[in-house]
Amino acid sequence: MNTTRRAILIAPAAALAASLRGTPVIAARATMIGGEAPWLNFPHQPFDLVREVVGAAHRDEEKVRDLVGRHPAVVNAWDWGFGDWESPLGAAVHTGRRSIALFLIEKGARIDLFAAAMLGQLDVVKRLVKANPNVARSVGPHGISLLAHATVGGDEAKAVADCLATVEGSGNGLSVKPLTAAEKARYAGTYELAGGGGTFEITLDKERLSFVSGMSTMRIHFLGDHEFFSAGVPSVRFRFDAAGEMAAVVTITDHDTVITGKRSA
Repeated sequence: MNTTRRAILIAPAAALAASLRGTPVIAARATMIGGEAPWLNFPHQPFDLVREVVGAAHRDEEKVRDLVGRHPAVVNAWDWGFGDWESPLGAAVHTGRRSIALFLIEKGARIDLFAAAMLGQLDVVKRLVKANPNVARSVGPHGISLLAHATVGGDEAKAVADCLATVEGSGNGLSVKPLTAAEKARYAGTYELAGGGGTFEITLDKERLSFVSGMSTMRIHFLGDHEFFSAGVPSVRFRFDAAGEMAAVVTITDHDTVITGKRSA
């Protein structure tokens, strides 16, 4: 296969555009190389399966046990979009689902600082923070702070929460502004990618806005002045052209990749 410099340079933009169209790049690549792939993103774990496990880990232990029992390899990560990585363990941890978290660790999930905080493992947290003070400022999936993970652990993690409350930066979350009803209506809608490459939606869900494309759904948080950032990935920005009552265009910037969508509904 002849790989050109141009192909290398456009690959990130092509991957993002394909994800916005709901078309996994790896699927096309697998088909091109050797016929039909067994599933869309072969040889990666099926997107729908991994997403289902991570979603269930927020609240449904019975479903998690069933899915992991049948598909042990899915105990680790899923990207909700733009790099907002979350594992089933991460989902269980930031929602305070202790029994799900312990089951996933038993099945081989990679325990991290956020899990240790929610589970009340004070010695582990103190040692890591002492060895690497900046980890206290780290945020988990969706930009949720380390202190918030300990707090949701309840009484069993109270000592960790109390300890972290004295550590500068441990409660750093992502700063968001509230939206009025008129602002929600202004930005929500269906947008068509420039060049006719597909559509994506900005939807209103539980009083918050989300970006929806293919199998990806992620919160976008308001910064003011018609600008939002993607949950857990503050470097990804959504900028709306909202001169009128309804936003007409949205520009999504992910470092040097820029995608533009024009309102179609």
